[in-house]
Amino acid sequence: MFDSATGLLDRFAMINSRPWSPVSTGGLIFSAVFTGYIAYHALFAGGGVPLVDAANFAVHEAGHPLLGAFSVRLAVYGGTLAQLLFPAVCMLEFWRRRATLSYGLCGVWLGQSLLNVAIYVADARAMWLPLAGFGDIVLHDWHHILSRWGLLRQDTLIANGLRGLAWLGIALAIAFLVLTWWKHSDQDIR
Repeated sequence: MFDSATGLLDRFAMINSRPWSPVSTGGLIFSAVFTGYIAYHALFAGGGVPLVDAANFAVHEAGHPLLGAFSVRLAVYGGTLAQLLFPAVCMLEFWRRRATLSYGLCGVWLGQSLLNVAIYVADARAMWLPLAGFGDIVLHDWHHILSRWGLLRQDTLIANGLRGLAWLGIALAIAFLVLTWWKHSDQDIR
């Protein structure tokens, strides 16, 4: 058991010793525009981000039956877990490859996905959002989850905490890209 843990730690150390790929000026500009697009929609256009939310929705809905296969009681968590784990796993793969731009953009995507979850959490009591369902069965995941935990009255407080965490993650992802671009700016990568 300790040998495999040591091997895993050695593998992480080996990956971390490799340099990150440079970020081109064009890649940095694309990242800034993409983040600006997300920020505009999150702050001024009702929160939903076209195209990105469609991908998040597909992953979210796929997560319910995936986790539900293990337990009907856990199925309600599957959507949010899948929606957040999918970009996180992509980040992990790009970390492994040391693909800076892809890693940073997946960090922005993870933050945007968390912003999307925050909208859903904030709606737990009101239940105004249009939801997907099967026939007459429509379940508001976060109404159910927060009711189960006795936290329904704190839905907006929890959502605001998630929003703060999401914006922090997006800022860190962009800062990482900017710092990596700056580090390599003396090289001819533009």
